[in-house]
Amino acid sequence: LEEAAFQLQQIFRIDISIALNILGVESMRAGHCRTGFTCFKLAADRGYSKAQFNVGLCYELGRGTEKDLEKAALYYCHAASSCHPMAQYRYGRYLLQHSPGQQWDRLQRALSFLERAATAGITEAQAYLGVFYMRGLQSQEKRGLKYLLLAANSGDAQSRYHVGVCYEQGLGVQQNLAEALRHYREAAAAGNRHAQERLRL
Repeated sequence: LEEAAFQLQQIFRIDISIALNILGVESMRAGHCRTGFTCFKLAADRGYSKAQFNVGLCYELGRGTEKDLEKAALYYCHAASSCHPMAQYRYGRYLLQHSPGQQWDRLQRALSFLERAATAGITEAQAYLGVFYMRGLQSQEKRGLKYLLLAANSGDAQSRYHVGVCYEQGLGVQQNLAEALRHYREAAAAGNRHAQERLRL
């Protein structure tokens, strides 16, 4: 009986969090940002990861509250720890962009979150990792190309352009100008200006 009561309590708690999060989304859509933020915050403080992500977004963008990147990171961290893929991407990116001197453990933690987000299909994380591994302190071109291809195949024109550069210059793959041209054409057709300029050359 105690176990059943506990389960009901958990379900009730989750349902309230879901309802508050939905109210937050609807309030934001209606332009009532402060109300939306308040709803998100109430649900987030109950441990609901979608609301924690939304609070992080509000703090990052200054919607319904003052901009505060540290608070945004805190809420992204909570949501990321609960396996929210977009929060993993944003928190990982935050760690990379705001880590003093790129401390090794912080760098590894950031990459771990970004790779989990990329594996979950977050195109932004795939593109970010692709560029990071291509341009990192210790360039890992094959690994970078793998992530760029994932993002390109998810429809990211900028990543498709970068894949073309890889084939043109032989980065992480054997140089192949015909393949580079194919990727440039696809990126250009999707509206990528860099690819359009490359084709003119």
